[in-house]
Amino acid sequence: MSTEIDIAETLDVKGLSCPMPIVKTKGAIDDLAPGEVLEVVATDPGSVSDIDGWATGTDGVMLLEQEEGDDVYTHYVRKEA
Repeated sequence: MSTEIDIAETLDVKGLSCPMPIVKTKGAIDDLAPGEVLEVVATDPGSVSDIDGWATGTDGVMLLEQEEGDDVYTHYVRKEA
């Protein structure tokens, strides 16, 4: 992670494929308070573009960063409002 991010909750969606990572991410974000960050850990390579597109098209959500590791994709999403 290039910057220090204060993570409120981690969501493990490893082994799930589209659309489930997005469905579960939306549910977890809904439970957070504004300003809190959700870390989403996925194995679906499509989650990189899926979560980016979802965050871009969703009011009150901001994608802070995405990282690719050894077949694991980590996304940091902040609830804005």
